[in-house]
Amino acid sequence: MRITFFSNYFNHHQEALCNELYKLLGDGFTFVETEEIEEFRSKMGWGKEAVPPYVLKSHTSPDNLKKAYELGESSDVVIMGTAPEDLIEKRLDEDKLTFRYSERPLKEGRVKVLIPRLTKKFYHNHFRNRNKNIHILAASAYCSSDYKFMRSYIGKCYKFGYFPKAEKKSFQELAKLKDKNSPMKILWAGRFLKLKRADILLYAAKKCRDDGYKFTLEFVGDGVEEKRLVKLVKELGLKDITVFKGFLSPEETRMEMEKADIFVMTSNFLEGWGSVIYEGLSAGCAVIASHAAGATPFLIKQGKTGYIFRSGSDESLAEKLEIVLRSRELTREIGHAAYDNMQKYWNPKVAAERIVEMSEAMLKGESVEYAHGPLSKCRDIYNNWFRE
Repeated sequence: MRITFFSNYFNHHQEALCNELYKLLGDGFTFVETEEIEEFRSKMGWGKEAVPPYVLKSHTSPDNLKKAYELGESSDVVIMGTAPEDLIEKRLDEDKLTFRYSERPLKEGRVKVLIPRLTKKFYHNHFRNRNKNIHILAASAYCSSDYKFMRSYIGKCYKFGYFPKAEKKSFQELAKLKDKNSPMKILWAGRFLKLKRADILLYAAKKCRDDGYKFTLEFVGDGVEEKRLVKLVKELGLKDITVFKGFLSPEETRMEMEKADIFVMTSNFLEGWGSVIYEGLSAGCAVIASHAAGATPFLIKQGKTGYIFRSGSDESLAEKLEIVLRSRELTREIGHAAYDNMQKYWNPKVAAERIVEMSEAMLKGESVEYAHGPLSKCRDIYNNWFRE
């Protein structure tokens, strides 16, 4: 079987999954990179990975571009990420098995479907092909409802996401790192952008401190909101317990997660997936995440593998923070359950094995179902799904 994965550029979000597919399929797997990585992402450490033998850079030569078109037509299975649609036009005409690797298409709101240029794009890419042999690898729990609104891919959306490298340390090793913290450490990591809402954590931290809880705050990242956040730390009287670590590489950020007790993710609905949630859970943190992030409903079971707070509400976040701050034992218990769930289900090896198994079944006209984890069926989740 030949599987070809088209996406804009090869980076650490896809590397682990692609490595596992290559282990299973050898030369039967190709990743087609269709454009140069943007400069701002390159400065963040993206695209620094050594280029594996399965990567075809279609943007570097006419011959490579020709090979990419041939793979789009002839492969048994195509996984289509962010890439030019004409690469798969012929296979769609022939109704060949195709997976769209997709974040939610309407994260800016359903009004998008009324914008003429986007209406045309949605019709061309999705509505006209809705009954063909196309299925969605959903990198957001909101994918299914968004596509349902467009009357596309109904019943054909499967849970997926992005799969950074699996955690190699045992939970016992991670717990030893975390036990060095006194008091417990709360970590936030990402770009300092308005949509990431790091300010909510500061307001929630102020409430927790006023209620008598002791902890330290650590922020990893940089961005346009950094000066405002540093100023807010001073205004809220949190300077003595807050550290801004600046920009760190993905590997260095993971090391900070391994040492943290609690990881907080605060983004609003403009966050498509939220890979830091995945990484925090994998690192055995007690993760508290906004209900708006696409990864949250897939990866967190309230009070079992983490906690969910109402997006935009510092009161809701403070309430969840105080639950874990009052008990290091509970924090470890939640982190351990999260770690086990990621090791058992949500990791690149399981995801790759299931892609191959499901593809083989579909090519035979058969079906396969999974109860949990990658490629289990999506249910329709809307923005207002969360209840305290």
